Amino acid sequence: MLAPTEQIRKILASPIPAFIIKEIREAFPAIVFFAVGFNLVVLTTQLILDDYGAQFAGFMVATTAALLVGKAVLVAKVLPFFRRFDNAPLVQPILFKTVVYWAVVFLARFLEKLIEYLLDGGRIGGIPEYVATHFTWHRFAAIQIWIFVLFLIFVAADELNTLFGHGELYKIFFTWRSSQLKLTRRQRVRKLVELDQLTEAHGVAQLSDPKTAAHAEMVGLIKDLATQRGHGLQRSL
Repeated sequence: MLAPTEQIRKILASPIPAFIIKEIREAFPAIVFFAVGFNLVVLTTQLILDDYGAQFAGFMVATTAALLVGKAVLVAKVLPFFRRFDNAPLVQPILFKTVVYWAVVFLARFLEKLIEYLLDGGRIGGIPEYVATHFTWHRFAAIQIWIFVLFLIFVAADELNTLFGHGELYKIFFTWRSSQLKLTRRQRVRKLVELDQLTEAHGVAQLSDPKTAAHAEMVGLIKDLATQRGHGLQRSL
């Protein structure tokens, strides 16, 4: 008979739980980021409205909205055109993905409002009238503006993290000292430029032949890069 821990591992290894866990991991950063962002918006707005005795929204509503955004992020990532500008200058994928995320969230929030209207006894034929006269467009638009701004920050950070390599952005902000980071980056850039010039000056045959000087120079540059990275890790520790 399997032990409880082995049973749990077996269940988690099955396709459906593994898929759910994978989706949660992918959506978790967006959920946390937007939960913090939305709650800050609610807090600051409520501080302003307290002078007028008005109520904006609760923190639970803001956190629920963050869950909706997390689901929208998963939907947007599977769209066939989502990575259309991945090879373009960085500003293009950041703006494009921000707009895609924003549009998906806009559609999801709009449909959510319509579903709430129908569940409250509304008629399908009355949807146009509800949208035109009873829909809170000012509040809806204000939230969408904040969603766009937050997505712009989120996507920019995600793209920079991908550009530097997974986990590098965290090290830049929280691990490495700025002086050490500048020195390490400068050294690595120089070595990468030398490596690029070496590959342009020599063919694949020369670089892959251990007997050539080009191969020896390439190996030396790679060792230098590895050494510099090792020193960077030692400094971070």
